[in-house]
Amino acid sequence: MRAARRGLLALPLAGPALAQERPIRLVIAFPPGGSTDILGRLIAPRMGEILGTTVTPENRSGASGAVGAGLVAQAAPDGATLLLDSGGQAVNPHLMRGLGFDYATGFAPVTLLATLPLVLVVRADLGVATLAALLARLRAEGWPVAYGSVGIGARTHLAMAALLRRAGLTGEHIPYRGGADQMAGLLRGDVALGFTSVALAAPLLREGRLLALGYSLPGRAPSIAEQGFPGFAIGDWLALLAPAGTPPATIARLAAAVREAVMQPALSPRLAELGLEPAAEGPEALARFLSAERAAMGALIAAEGIRLDG
Repeated sequence: MRAARRGLLALPLAGPALAQERPIRLVIAFPPGGSTDILGRLIAPRMGEILGTTVTPENRSGASGAVGAGLVAQAAPDGATLLLDSGGQAVNPHLMRGLGFDYATGFAPVTLLATLPLVLVVRADLGVATLAALLARLRAEGWPVAYGSVGIGARTHLAMAALLRRAGLTGEHIPYRGGADQMAGLLRGDVALGFTSVALAAPLLREGRLLALGYSLPGRAPSIAEQGFPGFAIGDWLALLAPAGTPPATIARLAAAVREAVMQPALSPRLAELGLEPAAEGPEALARFLSAERAAMGALIAAEGIRLDG
């Protein structure tokens, strides 16, 4: 029976479906309401239409995505259980022990879905309007700068640590429970600066309470890279993965379906509002991307001595 179902899932996209396919469980490794959850729920209906089945999102959050990832890593490799995950795929292996699965070998890449550039923000009353002015002031003051993030090992943490390292500065990292708490701490003056999501920063930028000094990925101006830090590129991202051992034909079919789902023109305004930039390039591209990300994040975590307990 399982072999028959695998064969059905491996049918090409072209032509009408002959029968209702096996329902797909889309495990979202984060809680409801965030960008990962929202994207999953936006694309699930269209994926289901293309594949001739139902795609049901299911939030299984915890441990920076490791709970949901572990569930999918142990699922049958038949295309019926998929994982929607984010940058923790490249960070968790370097910070967590005793997971019970291997991030590098437990999954079959399906496709990258979207990237999420971060934006470096400061309070408008800090008196600096450019990254160069900010760094000059920090060097003149000569003490570790306090910066906020949404947690140890989060991209908002790693991006700031990488920028300070390249600028020859030191920092005091203050982790918050989430993006809203991080922004509240910044506005109170508990921290001087921080990277955050474009969506979270947007209303505060419009109100003039914060200033944006640079974006963490190329493609948005001004980028950190073009302000004296060539090659700087640390943002977040969302990807679709299946259990290791899922047949290549099934992976190819899923990748084609999700590409069409995430690239549908009707989603463009909503994705822009969330700060998401679609990037569905298939399994081979995602495999290369994950390999490079894990190496880069591992090197940064080791250089900074980042630990979950400190």
